[in-house]
Amino acid sequence: MSVHIDIAGLRPEQVAVVPSPLAELGMALHALSEPGHHPGLQGWVTGVTARLDPHLADRMCEADFLWRTTFSDLFLPYAGVPGTLPCATLAEELDLLDKLTDEQFVDAALEFTCAVGYGSSGPTALSDPGIRRRSLDLAAARGPQQLRFSERLLADPPRIRAWLRQFLQDCDEAFFAEAWSRLRHQLAADARHKTDLLRHRGLAEALAAVSPAVTLDEAAADIAVDKLGEARTTTGDGGLLLVPTSLGWPHLAVLHRYGWQPVLHYPVGSPELAAPPTLEQLALRMTALSHPVRMRICRNLARSAYTTGELAQAHGMTAPEISRHLAVLKKAGLITTRRRGRYVLHQLDVTVVARLGSEFLEGILR
Repeated sequence: MSVHIDIAGLRPEQVAVVPSPLAELGMALHALSEPGHHPGLQGWVTGVTARLDPHLADRMCEADFLWRTTFSDLFLPYAGVPGTLPCATLAEELDLLDKLTDEQFVDAALEFTCAVGYGSSGPTALSDPGIRRRSLDLAAARGPQQLRFSERLLADPPRIRAWLRQFLQDCDEAFFAEAWSRLRHQLAADARHKTDLLRHRGLAEALAAVSPAVTLDEAAADIAVDKLGEARTTTGDGGLLLVPTSLGWPHLAVLHRYGWQPVLHYPVGSPELAAPPTLEQLALRMTALSHPVRMRICRNLARSAYTTGELAQAHGMTAPEISRHLAVLKKAGLITTRRRGRYVLHQLDVTVVARLGSEFLEGILR
């Protein structure tokens, strides 16, 4: 499972690595709404929450579906405005947000209510009564607050645009400007580093530095991002944007909305392993451990090294049966083997098993 970006015809100068204050504000709102996704930000979240004005906190709940699940494409508006890049200031990027059409704005805002047409062109909730009804039905299923916001959005998009702009400006004044003054230096340094890699070593090395989950097939002109989900997009006549975030780990987001410029929104300074398993490898390991016999075998192998014959005797099974279970565990990378004379000893790799919980969370939140 992967998100693929077709980069056929993409020229080196069409790839840009640029920090975005609006994208970082979106991730800050996400971290405040879902602190469990970001254990490394607990101190910052606690500090901001403690001093947050109650009125602003209430407004933050009005439209939290725009950033709680992940964060809306509205926080990457330059992707929907041809020929533009992230700006140096939040005010400039809010001006870009105003340049989105009403259809673009409403579709992006309703993404987590009704994702119809995300990967293709077609009628929108503003133009199609059927999609409009479905959007409101789905919003109602998520609670009265989301329904009220969606009704206001569909009835008067300019009013919601103004509400959102004022809300983001108030967040900037309350807590984000201070955070951005610290974070922008790290993001600028990372952007310079990735840009140097692009210029001197090529796109493949720059993408490898973005995340081990991002790979380039130069022959096929295809970028694959290892995520739980299947999607395709293309750079077409546009370019590719790489936007770093200091607050985003473990999320690696790919904007692949139809008609918008593809964006990789990637975490920097993350605690991720140098070579985390792919989602396929992770599924293989969890499947291997789900079998009750293999769980019992692992109990032995966690304590000491065993031969196949010893395991067969301990579990009342034949050596070929044990060998088949060991082959599954070995293919999943969960056990190690070593030879001692004429004996082959198997042992559980407890380090790999101990990491499975964090790798599972990283994989599903990526």
